[in-house]
Amino acid sequence: MTGARTRVDPHVKVLDERVVERAREAGIDTLVYAPHFTRLPEIRARAERHSTDAVTVVPAREVFTGDWGNRRHLLALGLSEPVPDFITFEAALAEFDRQGAAVLVPHPEFMNVSLTRAEVGAYRDRVDAVETYNAKLFDHHNDRGARIAAAFDLPGFGSSYAHRRGTVGAAWTEFEGGVRGEDALVEAFRTGTPRTVVRRTDPATRLRRLVEFAHLGYENSYGKLDRLFLSGMEATHPRHIAYDGRFDDVAVY
Repeated sequence: MTGARTRVDPHVKVLDERVVERAREAGIDTLVYAPHFTRLPEIRARAERHSTDAVTVVPAREVFTGDWGNRRHLLALGLSEPVPDFITFEAALAEFDRQGAAVLVPHPEFMNVSLTRAEVGAYRDRVDAVETYNAKLFDHHNDRGARIAAAFDLPGFGSSYAHRRGTVGAAWTEFEGGVRGEDALVEAFRTGTPRTVVRRTDPATRLRRLVEFAHLGYENSYGKLDRLFLSGMEATHPRHIAYDGRFDDVAVY
């Protein structure tokens, strides 16, 4: 912790020893690890394996609600049981509520993968924070997120959203007080603990952000092709055997 404050990067997609070391060098106390299409037990095992005395890694899930043409992403912290992708938005929210998870809105109104302003307003009582700074995105995207959070009087948060190691340390959320560990972080988000969004603006960081944004091209071309046609059923598909049929009635396909 930095004095009486705790630096948290609430959303990263990559995790290894180098990532944790970059976080430590940036003074970040906690990384929230939420990779795409990975089941919670595996995420939790990786998080435990890579946590150190200096940097705590908290497991989380960015759940893809809806189908590929109408996706709404939700970031859930504090899950005790797995929740699959590709279920209805309402079903995901109900499951998060049942498990007492903190529910965050990542990259609002970005492309076709995010909650719109109207949806944030409609569900303001069921989400705990809105992303107001995402290091992968441009200023106009982040300004829009900040306006949405302000419009509905919701707390904000900032993250590196790192899909590449070099982006770790580009941004974080600095909470007042000692917010260390999964339970404490969930409580901080759910109770609106005061926080400040911090970002780096040096030339090297700006270049890394551009590289991150360019990475979207891979994610939405070959990466999507591989997921849809080459790799078979996603590990987080609701009809996967791992979920034992529990989500069949709310699966979107």
